Amino acid sequence: MSAETGRRAGQRERTRRALLREGRRLFAEHGYGGVGLSGIVEAAEVTKGALYHHFEGKPDLFRAVLEEVQGEVADTVAGAADAHGDPWDRLTAGCRAFLAAGTAPDVRRIMLVDGPAVLGWSAWRSLDEAGSAHHLHEALTDLVEAGVLHPQPVTPLAHLLSGAMNEAALWLAASEDPDGLEDVWAALSGMLESLRTR
Repeated sequence: MSAETGRRAGQRERTRRALLREGRRLFAEHGYGGVGLSGIVEAAEVTKGALYHHFEGKPDLFRAVLEEVQGEVADTVAGAADAHGDPWDRLTAGCRAFLAAGTAPDVRRIMLVDGPAVLGWSAWRSLDEAGSAHHLHEALTDLVEAGVLHPQPVTPLAHLLSGAMNEAALWLAASEDPDGLEDVWAALSGMLESLRTR
């Protein structure tokens, strides 16, 4: 690769990162519907042509931002879970980390509110299943195989728990209750405990 080719590749990547950064900031502050392409390119200090070089339009940019947010949440969940050796502790630490991550305003707005509305439920679920929901499915599978949870189909259980946590994260993010996370966690941990074998 020549120096010129490397310089151009670096500039393209900087432009893409600027569009993602400013798109994320604006989508989080104003919501998808409150953001226009002109505002994004102005904030990123690029041209509309540069935006269209990287993304097909606003929906495509939003999807890339959403994928970035979901990836960060999935990494947070996996990091919290992987800090524990016991399968039950991995599950509970991952669930709690997901709830805490959902309280961040940009995560709530982009991932939980606008994500399903902009992409459509099926496309949003596909992205969710590739991220945090995938980790949840793995954790539940390990627990069933270890006999910690009653033998049961894991896929519907993972969907039920994922839906409950997404709804809890939405409620928590909108709540002004300083004890909200602890209250939600008490309810969720009680649900999880009810699934354990005795």
